[in-house]
Amino acid sequence: MEPMSTTSRGPEQALTRADGSPIRVLAVDDESSLTELLSMALRYEGWEVSTAGSGSEAVRVAKEIEPDVVVLDMMLPDFDGLEVMRRIRQTAPLTPVIFLTAKDALTDRVSGLTAGGDDYVTKPFSLEELVARLRGLLRRSGASAAHENSVLTVGDLRLDEDSHEVSRAGEEIHLTATEFELLRYLMRNPRRVLSKAQILDRVWNYDFGGQSNVVELYISYLRKKIDADRPPMIQTMRGAGYMLKPA
Repeated sequence: MEPMSTTSRGPEQALTRADGSPIRVLAVDDESSLTELLSMALRYEGWEVSTAGSGSEAVRVAKEIEPDVVVLDMMLPDFDGLEVMRRIRQTAPLTPVIFLTAKDALTDRVSGLTAGGDDYVTKPFSLEELVARLRGLLRRSGASAAHENSVLTVGDLRLDEDSHEVSRAGEEIHLTATEFELLRYLMRNPRRVLSKAQILDRVWNYDFGGQSNVVELYISYLRKKIDADRPPMIQTMRGAGYMLKPA
């Protein structure tokens, strides 16, 4: 296993589940030395960490602990990370997933995001970066994020920031954690053109290495769910960005 950076730092404000109990993380990799390092770093955050070394074990553990987030290697000895995610989400469809991929495996990264993964990091990676990514992902999922009781409405589109329920014209729409945060950002800025750089900074909360195509990817996901068979609300402003406005 290639070495990972372990920059020393003090603990940030603790994240917890809505009921105040510790965040539950499932770390899946067939290299036990890596999952041990991950466990150490994540327990330092005050989170509960369970590990698995194969896809079948990951699916079994996920059913037992109902994790708040899954750190998932793409390459496992029995079946790949995409199949693990698919099986986990059969019973827990909104579980956020961050993939671990090989340094040059662009196909893995694209496949993971296209299949509904929320983020990825490439090996070797710094534990500090992974923890930061997880914290951002958990906040987007609503973990411990105390916010005002608020319902956003644009036209016939409704988003409840407390319950994470989304509907259009009364029809319920199911979104992943990242899709929800992207839509929330658009709905907080109706009729305003938002650039890809603004969206990356606000929704992903870190430098995505200039890969603004991830914004296009998630905008396409939202369109399929929000605008499917309906008058479109998400507008592309060529050369400028995207805008949400009532149909």
